[in-house]
Amino acid sequence: MSEKHKDEVTGVETTGHSWDGIRELNNPLPKWWIYTFYATIVWSFAYWVVMPAWPYLTGSGWTYTQGVIGYEQRNVVTKELAAVAEGRSGAMERIATMPLEEIANDPALMEVALGAGKAAFGDNCAPCHGSGAQGSKGFPNLNDDDWIWGGTLDDIHTTLAHGIRWDGDDETRNNIMMAYGRDGILNRTEINDVAEYVLSLSGRAGNQEAAARGAEVFASQCVACHGDGGTGNQELGAPNLTDAIWLYGGEKASIVETVSNGRSGVMPAWGGRLDEGTINALTLFVYSLGGGEK
Repeated sequence: MSEKHKDEVTGVETTGHSWDGIRELNNPLPKWWIYTFYATIVWSFAYWVVMPAWPYLTGSGWTYTQGVIGYEQRNVVTKELAAVAEGRSGAMERIATMPLEEIANDPALMEVALGAGKAAFGDNCAPCHGSGAQGSKGFPNLNDDDWIWGGTLDDIHTTLAHGIRWDGDDETRNNIMMAYGRDGILNRTEINDVAEYVLSLSGRAGNQEAAARGAEVFASQCVACHGDGGTGNQELGAPNLTDAIWLYGGEKASIVETVSNGRSGVMPAWGGRLDEGTINALTLFVYSLGGGEK
């Protein structure tokens, strides 16, 4: 049962609550705290009137009170983006019309191009190539200097504009790795042998006799695209088989899978989706990632 009394030490009256002989003092809140609390209540009501605040349901769906001043953050962002676009419109027009080499040699314009290219890359290319352009299985890493279709500014621009094996573009880059096993061109033994030979090109063959037999298969079936030494051909999109960079995996099982069933990855043609200024900016941005080729 509660019983109020005055604390002997502090002289403050207790609340009457007691736990295990410990009484609760009834200390009042500081006046400044109370006044601040009341002020926040007044402020909240004022905010509800002035700013967009309360949602409510109408015949067409949910909406909200607009507030006296009609403030909307979306309008603020739209105006800021419009201001940015207007500020760089002149630069983007130049990027769209100037030769890529001249843009690369203009530090101020190159800064704008790289910024625009990075933004466009995040919006359009990152889902496949990764936010850091590091790539993944089947999607090239754009940070190295290994280019399947060429790494000059013109090569990258062509790849971006027309894509790879893109049906909607007559100028798309097009070459297909045949399915030697699935189409019955090679048998299992020949596929195993040529895989051993491909491994030997980078010093990793485990069976030298199979690799020697595979060299004959390679000469009759693969040289036309990959070259005598397996160093590849950028005009045909045939990768270099002598280094440690592999688009679909460089272990034997992956090579056997590639030879057996072929590869025909697709990249969209961005020429019909992005304006020329954005494509040029993307070209310069991608070129800057891996150093590009002269």
